[in-house]
Amino acid sequence: MTQAVEQTSTQNLHVGKRTRRQDAPDKLTGRTRFTGDISHSNLLHARLALSPYAHAKINSIDISAALEVPGVVAVYTGETLELTNPTSSSRTQSPLAIGEVCWSGHPVAAVVAETEAAAEDGVALVDVDYEPLPVAIDPEEAIKPSSPLARTQNSNQAGEIAGGDAHAAVDTGSVEEEEEEALSENVCNKVHMKLGDIEAGWREAEVVIEHTVRTRPVHQSYMEPQSILVAPSVSGHQMVVWPSSQGMLGVRSDISKALDVPERQVRVESVPIGGAFGGKFGLIEPLGAALAYRTRKPVRLVFTRQEDLMAGNPAPQAVISLKLGAKRDGTLVAFQGKAILDSGAYAGAGAGLLGYLLTTTYRCPNYDLRCYEVLTNKVSVGAYRAPGAPQAAYAMETAVDKLCAELGMDLLEFRKLNALREGDLMIDHRNWPRLGLVECIEELQKHPLWVNRAEEKQNLPAELEGWKGGIGVAIGGWPGGTEPAAAACRLESDGTLSVVLGTVDLTGSDTTMAMIAAEGLGLSVDNVNVVHDSTDTMPYSGGTGGSKTVYSMGPAVLAAVRDARQQILSIASNMLEAAEGDLEIEDGKVVVRGVPNKNVSLKEVAKMSTRRYEPVYGRGRAGNTSTSPMYSAHLVKLAVDPDTGEVKVLDYVAVQDVGRALNPAEIEGQMHGGITQGLGWALFEGYEYDENGQLLTPTLMDYALPHSFDVPHISTIMVEIPAPLGPYGAKGIGEPPVVPVAGAVVNAIADAVGVNVLTIPVTPERLFTALNEA
Repeated sequence: MTQAVEQTSTQNLHVGKRTRRQDAPDKLTGRTRFTGDISHSNLLHARLALSPYAHAKINSIDISAALEVPGVVAVYTGETLELTNPTSSSRTQSPLAIGEVCWSGHPVAAVVAETEAAAEDGVALVDVDYEPLPVAIDPEEAIKPSSPLARTQNSNQAGEIAGGDAHAAVDTGSVEEEEEEALSENVCNKVHMKLGDIEAGWREAEVVIEHTVRTRPVHQSYMEPQSILVAPSVSGHQMVVWPSSQGMLGVRSDISKALDVPERQVRVESVPIGGAFGGKFGLIEPLGAALAYRTRKPVRLVFTRQEDLMAGNPAPQAVISLKLGAKRDGTLVAFQGKAILDSGAYAGAGAGLLGYLLTTTYRCPNYDLRCYEVLTNKVSVGAYRAPGAPQAAYAMETAVDKLCAELGMDLLEFRKLNALREGDLMIDHRNWPRLGLVECIEELQKHPLWVNRAEEKQNLPAELEGWKGGIGVAIGGWPGGTEPAAAACRLESDGTLSVVLGTVDLTGSDTTMAMIAAEGLGLSVDNVNVVHDSTDTMPYSGGTGGSKTVYSMGPAVLAAVRDARQQILSIASNMLEAAEGDLEIEDGKVVVRGVPNKNVSLKEVAKMSTRRYEPVYGRGRAGNTSTSPMYSAHLVKLAVDPDTGEVKVLDYVAVQDVGRALNPAEIEGQMHGGITQGLGWALFEGYEYDENGQLLTPTLMDYALPHSFDVPHISTIMVEIPAPLGPYGAKGIGEPPVVPVAGAVVNAIADAVGVNVLTIPVTPERLFTALNEA
């Protein structure tokens, strides 16, 4: 179901119509070739020796037995890999432990062999003498001065926001360095964000609630694990890289820096990517390149699923405490909070981003937020679909339900009253642009599942007799990102158009770019081919993520197409002896307006452009500096078995402001996928560790993911409030669907059984315990 709250008046040929993804046939039939499928002569295989200890000193590493394994070519340690800065505070730049391991799964050596089996045998024979050290596991304990240090050798420099490129253009607002506190050296970053006068806010508040929630680390669970293949040239002066990565230029830069070679010597090829969700913005690429560079042979490194769980970069664990104050009429007047992000063994969980995200849903004149990143002896973290936003929304939305209960106020009326609107003040004293949060809430208020919620709670399937029904709501979103981008397009000899990009197609963005180009030129989508050059020749593109791909690259594609269109009309004007202003492009032909029989095909134009005129080659650039926030409002119906704590989600409604639905079918897919991932956060997924830092969920037998039968019926409603700078009004759509899910589910559980389980995932064991303690 598509709901158009506000639309542009322009009638379009392709934009707004359901269009099949161009990559679908190959992916559905198994013809697509990913990094792990690429063959290469004399290919070597790499495997990693991982630490069994969460924290230990490395006294020695004996690789002699591993080198005697038939087929083993080389074994490298942190000392012998010869990277530019092997003790860097960046994990990508220091991929192998030197002197100290900091989590169970920390790579200590890489074995390169002629076969994967030989590499595995070699790994088993790498003999490391470890001296165990005290561990810091619980972030709430690790922040205390009495806590053991998670790292004893490296300084605790604040790292880049996890995921780097995904958020580089997301403005996190103004932050202040925190005043001196009694904190452990494990605290690697801290920020203090303020707006208004919090003490005045408390004096004005008539109802105050306090609320604390906890989340677990969550893996991105992409289908294709971390993968890379690197082949050096015969001379050794250049290497070709095939990475499973969200940013090709970022890979080139990371490898150049790690090996201290010019970027021009690193050519990164575009490869289809089997999922990422923010987890592939740079991790193993410098390591894979270094192994090929040192052996002078092609090397492929592909994580096993267990390695990906133990040595990937999951979303960070969070502990968030909130204090909200409101007037009796429901007006929010004070918002105070403290958030601890578990950054794992390396800094970079994004404390400032989390603090900012906590302020991006509700209007409040007085904020006071303190956010901390804490090092622990766990795997380092990365980005995961709307990084920080699911944790922030879960905390905020469950707190809002608690406040509404104290106020005796309707859940959606409170949210509508306090929802951000255009012109409201940001935490950094700027003003919010046009956004569609209120419209999303209003659509949810009209939905039958909400209107008839009392009856719906009782209307459960017959097989769920004795279960308790619950209805929950939550809202949330993503502030959006921007990044400069460039594109090119070329008219081919057969009259089709090739659009040349540097983006990575993760979620059908190539099809959307083809639709934008087809719309701009007057072609059918089938006559537009989106191609990806290597980093040697591709136009500039940042990483694919942060819901900014179509918003940032789309305008560049549109500019390139318009440039090409002008060139085509100029040539056709001479061929038809007509003024350019009288010409249109329709159905692969340039026609004289009002004289349809007077025309010339694009194939003929292409032919003449390489014989008499300049070749048609359009160039486009874009540099959006203003974001377009995107929001979603969710409603869920579920049932709880009070005897076992089992939860079954029955119906789900998601309303989202999509700006302009360029391809409604693709947007529906994104919404369904995000909601399914959110259900994983809420009910199934989470890393669990023992007191020694051993991961208890290192395989998919232990780490629970939603199955198809766990996914309920999902209704999607698209609200269209065009973004001024987006192509045809489009804005990003990938991040918002996952954001409100955990909050909506936990609120529905509380509605069903009157118990708040404020640690997700809400497993049957957690809920059963809470029910019996209530």
